[in-house]
Amino acid sequence: MHSPSTDLCTTPPLLEVEGVSAFYGRTQALRGVSLVVHPGEVVAVLGSNGTGKSTLLRTISGLLPARTGTMRMLGRPIRGLHPKVIVRLGIAHCPEGRKVFPFMTVRENLRLGAYTLGLSSRDLDHDVEAVYEFFPKLGERARQVAGTLSGGEQQMLAVGRALMARPKLLLLDEPSLGLAPLIVRDLFAIIRGINARGTAILLVEQNAYQALHLAHRGYVMETGRVVLEGSRESLRDNAKVRAAYLGG
Repeated sequence: MHSPSTDLCTTPPLLEVEGVSAFYGRTQALRGVSLVVHPGEVVAVLGSNGTGKSTLLRTISGLLPARTGTMRMLGRPIRGLHPKVIVRLGIAHCPEGRKVFPFMTVRENLRLGAYTLGLSSRDLDHDVEAVYEFFPKLGERARQVAGTLSGGEQQMLAVGRALMARPKLLLLDEPSLGLAPLIVRDLFAIIRGINARGTAILLVEQNAYQALHLAHRGYVMETGRVVLEGSRESLRDNAKVRAAYLGG
């Protein structure tokens, strides 16, 4: 497994989130959330339904405005930027529920992932082939309409489409949701390979066992707040985490 440098604390952060709050209408979903992701890391965000995990990713990617706080990508403020600008700065968001374009082919879905980059057709084809290296099944189904894929294949397509944006940081929201255990195992092995090639990952995942097996560090959220953070080992050994998320 890819491991970041042991002197990680001296490495300039890739992503910094400080004191961020966000609302849906009058309902506050995030309450002063702070976290950091360094280059090469996999950072997990754990928590039960409704704790603000998906909202956090939507706020980072610009889909939901932050009411307070700061967010920086490689030192550059990103709060208030349009989502397409945030993508160009190196953050790609793979949303919960896959959200593939069901009436377009696999290849067309992938090419759309690079829309904001303005790549040449030759570069697009090169990047599509690179995605097929991670997900050979997508290559086999390149001309198949995405809506006819299995759930696992659609999740692979959603991750592959996000990779087409050439991200430095990949935001993954519940990639294991609704998938069979064997498919989850294979998908997480591929995600590990993506990280091993240098892409940092911020992972929202209810499957805490898989998340902490993959991640270097993690945060635990409750009611829109970060209530705990630490290395994967410290979180796995924490009695509250074990009771709430790891089956005791």
